[in-house]
Amino acid sequence: MVDFEWYRSFISIYKHSSVSEAARTRMMTQPAMSQHLASLEAEVGEPLFTRAPRKMIPTERGKALYTQVVPLIEALEETTQTLKTNAATALPVIRIGSAHEFFREKLAPHIGSFQMRVIAYLGVASKILEFLLEEKVDLIVMSQKLSAPGVEYIPYMQEEFALVAPPDFGEPTFDDKDSFEAWLCSQPWISYDLDLPIIRRFWREHFQKRPQTHPTHVVPDLHGVLKAIEHGAGISLLPTFMLDDHLSRNKVKIMYPSYTVHNDLYLAYQVKNRNLPHLKTLIEALKKAV
Repeated sequence: MVDFEWYRSFISIYKHSSVSEAARTRMMTQPAMSQHLASLEAEVGEPLFTRAPRKMIPTERGKALYTQVVPLIEALEETTQTLKTNAATALPVIRIGSAHEFFREKLAPHIGSFQMRVIAYLGVASKILEFLLEEKVDLIVMSQKLSAPGVEYIPYMQEEFALVAPPDFGEPTFDDKDSFEAWLCSQPWISYDLDLPIIRRFWREHFQKRPQTHPTHVVPDLHGVLKAIEHGAGISLLPTFMLDDHLSRNKVKIMYPSYTVHNDLYLAYQVKNRNLPHLKTLIEALKKAV
């Protein structure tokens, strides 16, 4: 089998008309260069050079081989150099997991400034934690600190949830909290989940009890919930980071703005990767983005 280096040595001898000069150019010993040439001539089956005093003269077979081989070798070397250059200048790849809505509203507008190639994996908290444990992602944004071996959580930000309704929705005043709570229970609620996770927290924080209401609609996508509210389907609690455009266009309104609830978000990653440079860079970029 022909060795690629034999061809490179052959081309160098051809260009310099000298084994010693070719060896010097390729930083090889002269015996090693001569061995390359001898091996190639044995493979071809005939001499490629005529040995003259202080000069190597290509034979007709040598000339023909040179004409055939040079474009191929040069193209291969150019491709190799291009790959090395691209590898040296390529942006690092980072894989992020988060909820769909959070990525769309808070991360997607900033990924162009991260100086990284971002691959996003989106889903609910349990799913993106699974992605992290399976090493499909490097870092996740979580609204819960779910227990998992080898996973470290660091505080990231707080998201604020507000009561959102259609723009023409009635907003009566109340003399006491009990009346307000009773009115809220009588409204058509749109929930992200049958378990009412953020609605239950809202009730605990403001009324110190569990909600005595059931959702009229369950839509497992916050943008879907927002669209349903726009069209008068009911009210819900939504993160305020989703609302700016819809509020400015009078598509929805925030009711009772003093009645909000906050949710802590965390960045999570595998402890063994905490000192990886690209992970540290991403965490800093994410902190600047909020």
